[in-house]
This record gives sequence, structure tokens and C-alpha cells, in this order.
Amino acid sequence: MTDSNDYAGSIELLDCMGSDLDVANAARVSFGVEHSELTDRDIKLIKYLWEHKHSTPFEHCVLKFRIEAPMFIAKQHMRHRTWSYNEISRRYTSENITMYSPSKFRQQASSNRQASTSNLVDPVIDIVAGERSSLEITATDCLKKNAEDSVKLYEALLAKGICREQARGILPQNTFTKYIATANLLNVLKFLALRDKPEAQYEMQLLAKAMSTIVKEKFPVVFSAFNKVEEV
Repeated sequence: MTDSNDYAGSIELLDCMGSDLDVANAARVSFGVEHSELTDRDIKLIKYLWEHKHSTPFEHCVLKFRIEAPMFIAKQHMRHRTWSYNEISRRYTSENITMYSPSKFRQQASSNRQASTSNLVDPVIDIVAGERSSLEITATDCLKKNAEDSVKLYEALLAKGICREQARGILPQNTFTKYIATANLLNVLKFLALRDKPEAQYEMQLLAKAMSTIVKEKFPVVFSAFNKVEEV
């Protein structure tokens, strides 16, 4: 897919419990066996477990992330209900409001109602006539103005004493939100299997790819087994 080069979300690993060895030891507990170092047999065991869908040993490892993403991406992530989430609340804070503003938009796919194409466009939405020339107002111009106007209205409502919990209702879906997301390794991999795919929304793909890099670093053997199966 063509990169719009302007997605500004972020993901940070806050904590990680477990390792490749913990996965192998969780499986070997059935035999009352535990290893102190990862062996070649452990590596083969992990690959066998994933290939044959023996999933419970992967549930004993946990990853905890801090994520910043537009609200429409965060809400997609939170559809993965096996995770635990805590999100910044605009009931409690009105600080640091920022918006996701792409430099171009993707076109709607004609054969899939929920998908986009790789074609990037910035169509003219309006034309403002002037004395000497006309000014073309593009889709990105409109998005930026909508964001600016929304924040101005939000701040005006707060200044007049309107409560944050109602004033926040006028903030658009491209407002960045921050949240903590925690899941066991199995459910992180299930998330990646769905979201690190061409079929997923582009911005979600970027989040998933960044998460994949973290998982690969912390669980290289598990990730190799997962990636091999996913590529088949």
C-alpha cells in the first residue's frame, strides 16, 4: 500500500512478563520438567505448539503497551475484548488535544464497503471566488479547519463553564487518544494475525507492525513460529 507518510501515532512497551523459555516450560510442566536455559529441543517444541494450535502455554506471558492513536483506530483496537484497556478521559483533562491530519486521503474500494485502495487523493471540496483568482479548498484543508474549529468551540464551551464530559462530545474522531493496553502473548499474536494484514485499515496496520517489532524482540522464537504459520 502507498504510504501517506504522515501517521503520527506511537506505541511503547511498558512491561513484559515472560520469555520464549517460559512458553516451553509451561508446556513441559505436564511432565514435571523445567529448563533453566532455552535449548534446541525447546525451540522445536515452541514451533510444534504453535503449528498444532496448542495455545495455552503462550498465555503465561504478558505484554503491556502505552499507545497513542486516533480515536477511530483506538476503538478498532478495543474491539479485541481479550485485552485490558485504560484510556485517557476527557472528563478529567482538557490538555494536549492533537488531531490526525493526513496529507492525502485514500479512495474508497469499489468491491469492499469497509476497505480503501492505495490511490491517494486530495479532491477539491469547494471553490472560493476572489477578485483576481479563485481559491480551491481541498479535502485536507477542510479536515484541518474542522479540527481547528472543533478545538476552538471545545475551549469556548469550557470557558463558559460547560462541563468537560459534555464539551468533549464535539471533538472529532481524528482526535488522538492515549491508552494502556495489556494482553497475554497468545492474544497479542491473535491481534497481529488480524491487524498486520493488507485487509486491515492502513493506520491499524502501522500500529500492528510496530507492535510486531516489539514482540519479535521479546519473543524471537515464538514470533518466528507465528510468522511462519501466518505466511503459509
